[in-house]
Amino acid sequence: MDLNMMNCELLATCSALGYLEGDTYHKEPDCLESVKDLIRYLRHEDETRDVRQQLGAAQILQSDLLPILTQHRQDHLWYLCLVRKLNSFSLLHGLPRLMVNLTQPALLCFGSVPKEPSFRHHFLQVLAYLQAYKEAFASEKAFGVLSETLYELLQLGWEERQEEDSLLIERILLLVRNVLHVPADLDQEKRIDDDASVHDRLLWAIHLSGLDDLLLFLASATAEHQWSLHVLEIISLMFRDQNPEQLAGVGQGRLAQERRTAVAELEVLRQREMAEKKTRALQRGNRHSRFGGSYIVQGLKSIGERDLIFHKGLHNLQNYTSDLGKQPRRVPKRRQAARELSVQRRSALNVRLFLRDFCSEFLENCYNRLMGSVKDHLLREKAQQHDETYYMWALAFFMAFNRAASFRPGLVSETLSVRTFHFIEQNLTKYYEMMLTDRKEATSWARRMHLALKAYQELLATVNEMNVSSDEAVRESSRIIQNNIFYVMEYRELFLALFRKFDERCQPRSFLRDLVETTHLFLKMLEWFCRSRGNLMVQNKRKKRKKKKKVLDQSVASGNVPYSPEEMESVWPSLAEQLQCCAQDPELSLDSMVPFDAASEVPVEEQRAEAMVRIQDCLLAGQAPQALTLLRSAREVWPEGDVFGSQNISPEEEIQLLKQIFWAPLPRQQGPEEQGAEEEDEEEEEEEELHVVEVLEKEFNFLDYLKRFANSTVIQAYVLLLRSYKQNSAHTNHCVVKMLHRLAYDLKMEALLFQLSLFCLFNRLLSDPAAGAYKELVTFAKYILGKFFALAAVNQKAFVELLFWKNTAVVREMTEGYGSLDGGSSSHRRPVWSPEEEAQLQELYLAHKDVEGQDVVDTILAHLKTAPRTRKQVIHHLVQLGLADSVKDFQRKGTQIVLWTEDQELELQRLFEEFQDSDDVLGNIMKNITAKRSRARIVDKLLALGLVAERRELYKKRRKKLAPSSLPNEEESLNDFCQEDLEEEENLPEEESEEDEEKEEGSEAEQAHGGSILSTQNLGQNLHQEGFSAPLLWLQNCLIRAAEDREEVGEWINDGFRRTGVWRLLEIWSWDGGPVLSSHLHHVTIDPVLGCSQAVPLVPLTEENEEAMENEQFQQLLQKLRVRPPASGQETFWRIPAKLSPTQLRRMAASLSQPEEEEKLQPGLEPKVPGEQGPEEEHQQEEAHQQEEERQKEHRAHAPRALLSARKKKAGLVSPEEEGTDGGKEQLKVAPKKRQLLDSDEEKEEDEGGSKAPELGAPGIRKKKRFQIEDDDESD
Repeated sequence: MDLNMMNCELLATCSALGYLEGDTYHKEPDCLESVKDLIRYLRHEDETRDVRQQLGAAQILQSDLLPILTQHRQDHLWYLCLVRKLNSFSLLHGLPRLMVNLTQPALLCFGSVPKEPSFRHHFLQVLAYLQAYKEAFASEKAFGVLSETLYELLQLGWEERQEEDSLLIERILLLVRNVLHVPADLDQEKRIDDDASVHDRLLWAIHLSGLDDLLLFLASATAEHQWSLHVLEIISLMFRDQNPEQLAGVGQGRLAQERRTAVAELEVLRQREMAEKKTRALQRGNRHSRFGGSYIVQGLKSIGERDLIFHKGLHNLQNYTSDLGKQPRRVPKRRQAARELSVQRRSALNVRLFLRDFCSEFLENCYNRLMGSVKDHLLREKAQQHDETYYMWALAFFMAFNRAASFRPGLVSETLSVRTFHFIEQNLTKYYEMMLTDRKEATSWARRMHLALKAYQELLATVNEMNVSSDEAVRESSRIIQNNIFYVMEYRELFLALFRKFDERCQPRSFLRDLVETTHLFLKMLEWFCRSRGNLMVQNKRKKRKKKKKVLDQSVASGNVPYSPEEMESVWPSLAEQLQCCAQDPELSLDSMVPFDAASEVPVEEQRAEAMVRIQDCLLAGQAPQALTLLRSAREVWPEGDVFGSQNISPEEEIQLLKQIFWAPLPRQQGPEEQGAEEEDEEEEEEEELHVVEVLEKEFNFLDYLKRFANSTVIQAYVLLLRSYKQNSAHTNHCVVKMLHRLAYDLKMEALLFQLSLFCLFNRLLSDPAAGAYKELVTFAKYILGKFFALAAVNQKAFVELLFWKNTAVVREMTEGYGSLDGGSSSHRRPVWSPEEEAQLQELYLAHKDVEGQDVVDTILAHLKTAPRTRKQVIHHLVQLGLADSVKDFQRKGTQIVLWTEDQELELQRLFEEFQDSDDVLGNIMKNITAKRSRARIVDKLLALGLVAERRELYKKRRKKLAPSSLPNEEESLNDFCQEDLEEEENLPEEESEEDEEKEEGSEAEQAHGGSILSTQNLGQNLHQEGFSAPLLWLQNCLIRAAEDREEVGEWINDGFRRTGVWRLLEIWSWDGGPVLSSHLHHVTIDPVLGCSQAVPLVPLTEENEEAMENEQFQQLLQKLRVRPPASGQETFWRIPAKLSPTQLRRMAASLSQPEEEEKLQPGLEPKVPGEQGPEEEHQQEEAHQQEEERQKEHRAHAPRALLSARKKKAGLVSPEEEGTDGGKEQLKVAPKKRQLLDSDEEKEEDEGGSKAPELGAPGIRKKKRFQIEDDDESD
């Protein structure tokens, strides 16, 4: 159908709308019905959008719809009141609905830009009609009607507003959105800067109609939050072509920076023009061109073997190239660089002034509320797909405007947070991943990723601007945000990922420019932050390798559903009864069950493990006779070792053996699918490596992070941007040169830039007539070229290396000499075997390969007298020599079953009793036991025999050997206590391999053999001298508070035991001859802190304490005091272990006191030189030590009495005299159970009676004020 010929029905419908006579439009009676028919026709149009094209060609919107809207608005308002009463369809509802459909974007009509030529023609035709609609709407009348209608609707309250009113508001907003969304036709308009384009006239019409004020009201009103996304989309389309920095400076005159930029640009143009004039003057010779002559260019070959003949003047020789006259190579469309879609232009002055005022008012009244509402819609998924792009555009534009106009962080506080950084980073990562996976829509994803990058860049720029603010609170907020951003690894790795996956075909040059500038800003902020902080702790994630046996699950291997321990306990009694009946049955035949597979390739001797699994499967399936028969058959086949029992085993022992098999966690063999997969890859090992992401903290090194950018992919992206140095801004060229200078000068890797394409660019730069305007580039190019020629004088191969991009390894070989990497230690380099080592390996393998009962690889490793090798290296070299067919031939064999004979159990019990008091019980047992078993099997057996109650009793006790101290006895004992470094049991896994244990022992030996270790007092004195007096006092108070709290908890538990009658039970047991149990209960009751206390975290609330916790020497002091460091990935703060008693905590606190404070508290005592004490002083110290122990015993004995007196005091039963007497006798006052102690770190006042020395010899410790809050419901 010819679209230029209008359909007759459609033509009749359009004629029924009305007619225009002069400037007056006369509406037909059937106008409303015709509008309904047009809406119906548009709903049923075909895929070519024929109805839309016919209406556009007939200019229905310009000639009919807009005149109806503007000239009959009084009828519209009357209809509006009538419709709200009658709830019917009016022309005011139909016209916006029809206009919204007609102005719908072409991309929404066709889904995407069509690739087929015919459909692409229809797409461009619809786009042309839309541009005509936009020009028709650029009048004050149309927007005046829409603005007035919208104002009347917004005057209605929520209780008066009906559904039709909300639909009409939405359609008006959509109509404005559609008109603003139409792209400009630059070729048709041909407008220059400062000239009013169609879009500018449209914006001015919006301003004159007052619609901009209504948009500000919708953005700021809380009751109209449902229109937030529509308003934000309209605002983004209004400022589509504007630059926020230029917009902020409108009306303020030309700034000095702008004048300098303009002068520099004019100077560059002048220099180039003068150079071109000079060149043209040289080209004009005195003689005619026919007498120019011909020349032979020596060294430059022509097509044949002869030298090139040049037929032009010598002044043209520099411009000669072999590509002259050739047809340029056509670049395929899929390889062409992405084109720039967004074009920024300078609008007319009145429009820019209006937009500047709109931005200022929007920031002051609407930005925070609107952005918060939009963010809420996005997080709750109330928005449409990809609506977050408008959020990111608004964030970047208005934060840049705020930064350029008058920087006020409070105006953009809604988006100035770590959560916003996280939101932008998440979307940026999502777009990056989708661009790599969805290749068909890669360009669209790259466009969204560019928006997210601009938002991220503006966030960083705003935080950087906050660093130089005059307000201290703003600078502190900036420091907190930077600390959070630089700590997380994903924020630091983001730029590296974007550089490595930069694709010129999908991402335009503007994206690369913004990426380079953002990276420059991020590195500058990170470098400044590291220098100001001294040391920066950051999060680091690494893949921790764990080796796991290739054992299939029971349900996978046998098909049986694994039982839980409770189900197995309920199933076993019935199985035991069946087994007892079957054991007494003489007719039980052994011929029906064969314990091995004769057709299998595995030898019969090696099928014992499979037989044991089959027995367990029969037991799990409830087949007791088959299990017993299979056990007896296996005993006849494999009698050696009594694995399936001895020949004269009794029925009861058989049942016990079957019980052990039933409960044993047996390893399962691989199924046929897994075995087939392994046969395809013969080099696969027995153990597979699992990667577990482990989160750690480490000190940040800026140069190490900078080395991550020393990559050829990153450098290629920078060189690509540097090629357009003439079009780049001065700031962009500075960012490129700064990064290349960091790599070349800071990292000493100039050779990374030794590349021919970059040198050609340097040549073009140095020969540029306007090179004086690029002084920084010229200086850097000369520096790199000088370094290259200095290296070329030593290494002649450097000229060949120019042809290739290089990595750091090649750079090292270029500078240090080829082959320099061979001498270095590299973990990934395959070890070299000498002929002597290969001969010894072959001899050992042939000698031990047929020996039964031993692993041939372990035997070779034990007898190999060459350099230390791993099991993997030996196996692979045996396969390489042809001595073995595959690595699967060396899989460890054996049942690995938890079956212990009676003699082995007796031997284990004897070894445990022998090494029970040693530091490494489990290690000594494993060294001396006859039947070698794994560490986990021995631990399980010790627990089953009841020799130990829990696994931690078998952990190694590690103590550091110290030189005898010359301090007094009391301090010496305290030092010995603090120097103990027991292992933290709760952080250790239940099962660890022998290799890990050996590595730990080696690291312990290195630590013990290390340098001299300062004592606790010396560390404290050093920290005092370095200015850590306040953190030490804080740590001292934390230890004292922890001791007091644990004493209170202990007294409360003692009181609870006493009230429940435990003390009476102890007295009865002591008379009945139960001294052992009685002593244990007395220990638990009197000192219950170890059983009920929890680890107390040390939370630094001040910046001074936080810096002290990050100090290496302060952390060493914490380790001396046995304060536990945070567990990796789970904890943040150091913790006071729960196993430390109050006495130990008070000793630790006393060790942190200053000598000056002790002298003030003890003026009568003259300081003695350690080592010069006489026998009298030693005797006095022994007596003081005995008195201290007696005082502790007395305190434990009087603890119940102290609790009782405290409760009497609370109930008001104690007089002040009694209270004073009790306070003089007892040193500790016990608080009720629910008391809370609020300690203030800010108060440093001493309590009354502060002259008294604290308990347990902790002089000079200030006690903070305490406020006691008691619950009203506690009456006892």
